[in-house]
Amino acid sequence: MSIRSWFKGWMGEIQGTLAKKIFLDSSIYIDINNVTIPTENGTTQIDHVIISRYGLFVVETKNMNGWIFGDEKSPQWMQQFFDKKYPFQNPLHQNYRHTKALSAFLDVEHHKLFSIVMFWGNCEFKTPLPKNVMKSGYISYIKSHTQVLFSDAEVRYMVATLKSGMLPKSWATHRAHIATLEKRFSNPNICPKCGHALVLRMAKRGHHAGSPFYGCSHYPQCRYIKPL
Repeated sequence: MSIRSWFKGWMGEIQGTLAKKIFLDSSIYIDINNVTIPTENGTTQIDHVIISRYGLFVVETKNMNGWIFGDEKSPQWMQQFFDKKYPFQNPLHQNYRHTKALSAFLDVEHHKLFSIVMFWGNCEFKTPLPKNVMKSGYISYIKSHTQVLFSDAEVRYMVATLKSGMLPKSWATHRAHIATLEKRFSNPNICPKCGHALVLRMAKRGHHAGSPFYGCSHYPQCRYIKPL
């Protein structure tokens, strides 16, 4: 990761932090930023975790300009800035790993975690994207969840567990996390969506019936597929 990329990401995190401090009641929504937690295959780093009785909101921030192209299933999205195109990892897949890791770390049912991808910067979506991918209104999106999922005691326990169990906020932690990312993405046998092993399977129906492909060993929780 370059210094420029890190700085843009840091600016996006700062914008998100300020928005939450201004518009979210801190007695109801407990915000923990820059969270790195251990996983079974390394570490995962989360921009923002917001813990409340209404669920855990896991926020991935992107600070980008230009046009953004993507869809829910594609492994990569595209940023177009003038006549240049830059592919980047599907942030929904990226945040899926975050929610799964946090679910396991806190021993919380996965459906009680809500993934949010927030784009800062002067960008424009050029393809339809899910409602949890946005350029504005993510505070309203969080407040739209009104079903009580946790007791106050459970919220306090999750906050204490996460703060005590997360890795220190340091350059050493960041460098170690980058090393685990490089290892995972350099391995063609690892699912880029959840980090589990890819296994060879055979399509049983549809236009590709009888064709081999690689599928995630964590199916049906993860439905990532890769053509052979």
